[in-house]
Amino acid sequence: MDSKRDMKDQETERVSKVTAVLLKSRTGEFDLESILFLKLRGLGIYDLGCIGDCINLERLDLSGNKITNLAPLSSLRLLQILNVSANRISNLDISSCDSLQSLNVAGNLISSIDNIHCLQSLRKLENIRLKDNTYNYTNPVCKNSSYRNILLEMFPNIRVLDGERVVGRGSDLYKLCKDIDETIKAGFYRNGQLPELPGCKPWVDNDFWEIKRSNNAILDEAYKQFNDVLHECRLLNNRATHVISQTERSLSLKNQPKQYSV
Repeated sequence: MDSKRDMKDQETERVSKVTAVLLKSRTGEFDLESILFLKLRGLGIYDLGCIGDCINLERLDLSGNKITNLAPLSSLRLLQILNVSANRISNLDISSCDSLQSLNVAGNLISSIDNIHCLQSLRKLENIRLKDNTYNYTNPVCKNSSYRNILLEMFPNIRVLDGERVVGRGSDLYKLCKDIDETIKAGFYRNGQLPELPGCKPWVDNDFWEIKRSNNAILDEAYKQFNDVLHECRLLNNRATHVISQTERSLSLKNQPKQYSV
C-alpha cells in the first residue's frame, strides 16, 4: 500500500514540477539543449524547475497550469513564442528573452500597466495577448478602458494586440469592422433599449419568380417540343433499365454452378 502511495506521489511531483525526466519523456530528446519546441499544457505545473536548461528552446506552451513565477525562463534567449495563458502570473519576469516575438498571458493576474513595463526592452515583440474572448480569458488590467492605447504607445512595434491586427496588412479591415460594429450598436440602442424596427417589405411581388406562359406562338411550340423530347427520354430510360435488369438476371443464372443428378 505504501509503495503504491510513494509511486503516486512521485508521479504527482513529476507533473507539478518540471524535471529533466519530464522534459525528456515529453520530447524524446536525450539532451535538454536539443529541445526546440515544448508543450506542457494543462499538467498542473507550478514549479518550472530545470526548464531554463533548454537554452535553445524556440516555442514554449505552458498554458493551463498553476505557474506564478516566470523567472526560470530568463535563460531562454532564443525563445520566440511563449504561451502562458490560464495560469496565476502577476509579474512578467522575462525581459531577458531577447528573441521573444509572441506572448500570450491571457487569463492571469496582471493587475496594472506597471507589471508590463519590463517588456519594453523586448524589441522583437510583435504580438501580445492579454485578453482572449474565445476562451473568456482576461486580466485585471483589461478593466482599464484605455489599456489598449497605452500598450500601443509603449510598444510601437506591436502588430497584433489581443488577437486583432493593429498594424500592417489587414489592420484597416479590423478597424473598419470595429467602427461598423460600434456604429450599429450606437444606432440600435437608444437610452439602453433596443427600439422597435418597422416591418421589412419585400423587394418584388410574390408572383415575381413564377414562370409565366407566353402568348408567343414560337415559344409555345418550343415548349411543346421540349416536353415531347423529355417524354421520349423517360421512355428510353425505362427501356434501358428493363434491358439491364434482364441482362443481370441472365448472367447470374449463367454463373450458378451446375448440378448433376446421380
